[in-house]
This record gives sequence, structure tokens and C-alpha cells, in this order.
Amino acid sequence: MFLRGRVATHDGAPVPNDMLVERVCNNRVRQQVYASPHGDFSMQLGSRADSFPEASADPTSPYGAARKDSLMGISRRELTNCELRASASGFHSSVISLLDIDTFGGSIDVGVIVVQRATKIEGTTLSAIPYKAPKDARRAYEKGVQAEKNGKLADARKYFETAVEIYPSSANAWFQLGTVLQRENQKDAARKAYTQAMTIDTKFLPPYLSLASMAYQTGNWTEVLTLTDHILDLDPLNHAAVTNYILDLDPFTYAGAYFYNAMANYQLNKFDDAEKSGLKAEHLDLQTHFPQLHLLLAEIFARKNNYALAIAQIQTYLALAPHGKDADQAREQLAELEKLNGSVSTREKPDQR
Repeated sequence: MFLRGRVATHDGAPVPNDMLVERVCNNRVRQQVYASPHGDFSMQLGSRADSFPEASADPTSPYGAARKDSLMGISRRELTNCELRASASGFHSSVISLLDIDTFGGSIDVGVIVVQRATKIEGTTLSAIPYKAPKDARRAYEKGVQAEKNGKLADARKYFETAVEIYPSSANAWFQLGTVLQRENQKDAARKAYTQAMTIDTKFLPPYLSLASMAYQTGNWTEVLTLTDHILDLDPLNHAAVTNYILDLDPFTYAGAYFYNAMANYQLNKFDDAEKSGLKAEHLDLQTHFPQLHLLLAEIFARKNNYALAIAQIQTYLALAPHGKDADQAREQLAELEKLNGSVSTREKPDQR
């Protein structure tokens, strides 16, 4: 059985080309397909295996073809607490409940999922400048993105070089050129491209994070701090009390910025600022891209003689990276902290006599 429908923006603007339609059951994403450039989508139900974003709304795509293991029906029980929603960075989506649909039949039109652009924040992860670019520059940029996606770095570099030659004011194109150059290990050229992107649009944040990552690798902590402070100044979470764990669905992740900022502050002996940024990074990094963050927090807590929290952080690191390059040293540190924590517990134990 197929669910068919359409995604539309509330103001009639074009649908983003990375718009996903998701089937969510009991707060868990069970299936995803991409909407077409016009917003149309088709999702097959009744497959013995849930499907994820290889699926396409394009009927000519091999990924959109019916699976051999599909069934003609799906039980109403399986759709209890299920809904359809759209997902793309910078948009909020309406939802369509699947509880009341007719679960037997070949194709069902579920209607329109309406998405609305989220409130604009000061810092951005996509510069609007490329949309002002000449047609040839946009075409070269799009070809570069596709070539990079396919792993053809030399071709991607040529397309992005063409894009910035035709339209030098494209921050996105300079950033993408820097990304390709960095992947080709042309670090100096990559830095120049990232810097050019920053000069064009100071509120376009990805090049700041890329340069911060490069400075982190070389131990240039002052530069790391300067670059990440700029990012965090434009992050609304930096001005709010974050007490719960946050899943950041934006492809530009602030978790990296907070991690690099925490490390730079620690290396520059700004321990309170390091702890503040480190804890925010922990709450943002649900996908655990930075397991070493927990070693940093362990160091911070150990300095404050809070051995129990330091132990918990090292245990988290070892659970995430049991064979990491710092794992053996972390185990030694864990043993020392457990001894110190035991001594503290013994001293604090009340007299039982």
C-alpha cells in the first residue's frame, strides 16, 4: 500500500530540495522518503523492513520502485500513534494522523502537509547570497555540490572555482570550495577560501566552525576561542539556560562550536567558561560526535575535587570509545579517581560507634 500526498509551504514558496517526509510511530521515526522538488511524495507501507532516506519521491528513481517484500496491507494496530510529518532545517511541520486511514487498498491520498519557516535567528547556516547569483554561477555551484556528494573532489573543486569566478560574492560557494580543498589536504588554500566566505557574510557560520576545527588540530587556542565566540554570540541557546538534552536537527551543529570553545577556554585557563561551554556541548551532542568532550569535563570536575562527576564522565567516554586512542590513559585516570573518591567517602563516613 502507498501513501501519497504533498508538502507545501504556508506562503507558497518553493519546497526545499532536502525536504523529508517521515512516518513517526510512538515518537520514533520508522520510515522516511524525500519529497520531490514540487513537494509530491509517495511512501510504501507494508514492507517487512522500514526504509530510510534512500527512498525517493521521484517515480523514475530505482529507490522509489516497489520492494519485492511488500505486502498489500498493514494492520490498523501498527499505525496506532503513527503520524506523518515533514522535516527540513529551518521549518516547522503540521502532522497527519494515520490512525483513521483505510489500511487496505493500493494507494491513499493523505492530503497536504504544511510547513512554515521557523523564526529567523541572527546567525545562519545558509547564506542567501547564492540566490542572487547569475544562472551560470548557480548551475556551477549545484554541479559542484553533486560532484562532491559523489566523491568526485577534483570535479567539485573545478565547479566551485567556476562558481566563485563568475560570482565572487557567493559565501556558500567559497565555503564549499574550502571544504573540498580541505578534503584534498590543501590546508592553506582551504583557509583562504573559508576566510573569503567569512568576509562576504559574517553571519554565515559554517566557515567559522571549519576554521575553528583546523585551529583546534594545530593547538591555536586563541584562534579557536575567537572563532567559536563569534558563533556562540549568534546562537540563541548561548543566552538561555539549557538544562535538558537537545537534538539539533540543523545540519550545522552547534555542539562542535561549544566543544571547541570549551577546549580553548580550558587550555587558556578559563575553567569556569570551559565548564559552561562543555556542559552545553554535552546537552547538544546527542549523536556523540565528540566523545573526548567527556574527558575534558572529567578534568574540569577533578580540578574541583568533584570525583564522582569526573568518574561518571570517564565512564561515559569509555562506553562511547572503548578502543579510542585515549582509552588506556582514561582507564588509568579512572582508577586514580576511584581511589580518591573512596578516600573522600571514608573521611566523610560518620562514626558508627
